[in-house]
Amino acid sequence: MKKKGLVWTMLLMMVWVTACGNSGGAAPDDPNADDTVTVWTYPVHGTYEDELKGLISDFNKEHPNITVKTEMLSWAEGPKKFDVALNAGNPPDLYFHSVDGTYVNTGLALELDSYLTPEIKDDYLPGTLDLGQIQGKQYGLPLYQFQWAWGGNKRILEEAGIDWKSIQQNGWTWSEFNDAAAKLTKTLDGGAKQYALVTDGTSLDFIEMLSRNNGMIDVLDKDGTFQWNDGRILDTLSFIKNLMDQGYMPKETAALAPAKRTDMFYAGETAIISKAIPYYDVMIQNRNKDIDDGKVQGEKIDFVLLPVPHNDDQPAATTMGGEGYVAFKQKKDKGEQHAKNTFLVMEALSGAKAGNSANELALPFVRQSQVDLFKGKELGQPDNLAAAKVMAENIAMPVVLELDIDKASQQKQFKEQVVKPNIQALFSGEKSPEQIAEDFKSKGQQMFGQ
Repeated sequence: MKKKGLVWTMLLMMVWVTACGNSGGAAPDDPNADDTVTVWTYPVHGTYEDELKGLISDFNKEHPNITVKTEMLSWAEGPKKFDVALNAGNPPDLYFHSVDGTYVNTGLALELDSYLTPEIKDDYLPGTLDLGQIQGKQYGLPLYQFQWAWGGNKRILEEAGIDWKSIQQNGWTWSEFNDAAAKLTKTLDGGAKQYALVTDGTSLDFIEMLSRNNGMIDVLDKDGTFQWNDGRILDTLSFIKNLMDQGYMPKETAALAPAKRTDMFYAGETAIISKAIPYYDVMIQNRNKDIDDGKVQGEKIDFVLLPVPHNDDQPAATTMGGEGYVAFKQKKDKGEQHAKNTFLVMEALSGAKAGNSANELALPFVRQSQVDLFKGKELGQPDNLAAAKVMAENIAMPVVLELDIDKASQQKQFKEQVVKPNIQALFSGEKSPEQIAEDFKSKGQQMFGQ
């Protein structure tokens, strides 16, 4: 009896240990077992939350055993919240973002290549699936191609005799932009100034777009070679300073917040705004409707999407990339079946119907099924959609997709610690282009050993 009791005790202990081991551990291998996939995302466009609910509802008709738990983050606080969760080893299963080498460096980013079927791969338009890769390995599925451009007020451009249609189709050089800027800068009736161009003084978008159009894809090239240490960066800085000196841009640019920049564009105080994503077309159309309905006061604007001008002896380069969902696992790995379920949700949030996000944002689609589904339903104006396609032909593929993790991290550090304070010093007149170029060169040598 004692021996029999001992056997039962050992069996009970084994069951208890097995149960504890499975608690919070690997998900069952049974694909029909209940599971929960967490998604952290953002208000990608005005009605994205409703769109997301519809996509999940469709998904659950085929996969009722998988619960999709979503959290809508704010653009201001969301990145910080995600970084905290990632550093703690407990990121969500899916996060809306472009792929980032620092995510891969944590060891928690989920590699997707084994889950991609030939049908999924073939649905992606040429080159677009690459936008979710780091050094050739798939970590994300892009929802759309983001595109940075400049935007113009059609009335002001035409009053100054600027052929914006030609610029949309053929691009323009720095010299041609300077000629146009002289015509677009003037004093309005009542004494107010109309500027050719306005940007904000807090971000790096402006110098990144211009340097990219002067033969430098980024601070580093795809091989990790430091780029901002020769005459090209000095030429870029000098071009910006000339815009300030000529009065084509406001002298107080260093103090301008992005919201103020937009206010100036709406008020007709500037002909061109930088940066302007194609979504501005839809936003301004909606604003015009609100003006007609008496909900908003102001002048209606016809928006013109414009390419960023390029240096006279360099080719045009459009700043583009992919944004969508990136997949993660957690320190307490939930197992292979959970990873498969995560990919199923990811695909459901990135498929044909998900092309509505690209359509709402007037951005290029990434999948043929999206092109087919939304054909004839485009929200952007035909001229601007055509201009976006032309600019996409000159895409400068994000260099961070090719860099190793350490180089990508160093480049990010250089931008934050060196570029940002220097571009603000340029806007404020505290430092000359020559001084800044020299600082870039010396700091680059320290940080990159080049």
